Amino acid sequence: MQLSTDRILTTHVGSLPRSATLTDLLIRQERDEPIDDATFAREVKQSVEAVVRQQIKAGVDVINDGEQPRVGFQTYVPQRMKGFGGASKRPFPTDFRDFPGFAQASVARFPRRSKVRDAPQAIADVSYEDLSAAEQECALFDAASAGHAGGYVDRFMTAASPGIIATTMLNAWYDSHEKYVFALAREMRKEYELIVARGFVLQLDAPDLAMERVVLFQDKSLAEFQAVVELHVAALNEALANIPRDRVRLHCCWGNWEGPHVHDVPVGDILPLLYQARVGGLSLEFANPRHQHEYAELKRQTLPAEMVLLPGVLDSTTNYVEHPEVVANRICEAVAAVGDRTRVIASTDCGFGTFAGYEFVAPDVVWAKLQAAAEGARIATRRLWGRS
Repeated sequence: MQLSTDRILTTHVGSLPRSATLTDLLIRQERDEPIDDATFAREVKQSVEAVVRQQIKAGVDVINDGEQPRVGFQTYVPQRMKGFGGASKRPFPTDFRDFPGFAQASVARFPRRSKVRDAPQAIADVSYEDLSAAEQECALFDAASAGHAGGYVDRFMTAASPGIIATTMLNAWYDSHEKYVFALAREMRKEYELIVARGFVLQLDAPDLAMERVVLFQDKSLAEFQAVVELHVAALNEALANIPRDRVRLHCCWGNWEGPHVHDVPVGDILPLLYQARVGGLSLEFANPRHQHEYAELKRQTLPAEMVLLPGVLDSTTNYVEHPEVVANRICEAVAAVGDRTRVIASTDCGFGTFAGYEFVAPDVVWAKLQAAAEGARIATRRLWGRS
């Protein structure tokens, strides 16, 4: 993981807006509707090339492929692994239960989107035998970024954590949740190791470590949920056994939707468990109105010396473009909480295109936000180093 000793770097969480054409193709493909393979391949290639160019133009330092070939940040897994079928019955978050007006508006807002609550479930032993889709995605990103050497500092590729796979593609096969999660860890390690072997930083997307408190485990006590988090982190660590921790960053969030979030678990209740992860970077939400105050918890529970913080300085669910001075303020607050300006990389709260057909922020606004982050990082650099 590339760090900087003389300025604040910028990145984002992973997913970026897809074109309307690609969104339609991904949703149709997921539904097993016929699509033209050549058209799909061409659209994916063009989309990856476009998001690479746009990230560099916006001033993003640590870039990725925007998850353009994937229908969802974790729901791509059943398309690559065996053992899935049927449909899960994933519960709605507590926001939807307690705020029916919000629930109705939210459902109406995205009438055609990829599967989330009815994604396939585990109906047999999960098995990752064919890595060709992951290899092709790496190759596409390699090719798209090859012509921009010097335009970025580092590159990353995302992958779903064992825990978020298990809590989205529900278990209808294994004797226990624990057996299912560890089976996923053993199989997903193949994708994780491939990504790192191809020269990318691996980002593990693990909203299960916070968000599932109000989704699958909403009826559990806090202590019971914390036990689940500890289990998921243990499975994650097993999957990362052969990867140096400084090649891995972990993203944890409370769910990428514009909603009340009044039942979110406080970061202080899970931070010690997140610190158990064998990773070199921790990505957390700090830009949205529900979690902006939680930098204070990082002062009480200090970030481990071997970890870098990737704080969200942009809200990924609102079309407000943050003023660069606001971004700079957030960066400086993160640095104050960590106590080391070289261990902070400015990021976003979450992705801007977590699922096909489910984007809260308009594409042109996304690029304006990322540009604001780059400008804010320059302002923060002047404040923190006394120069631009």
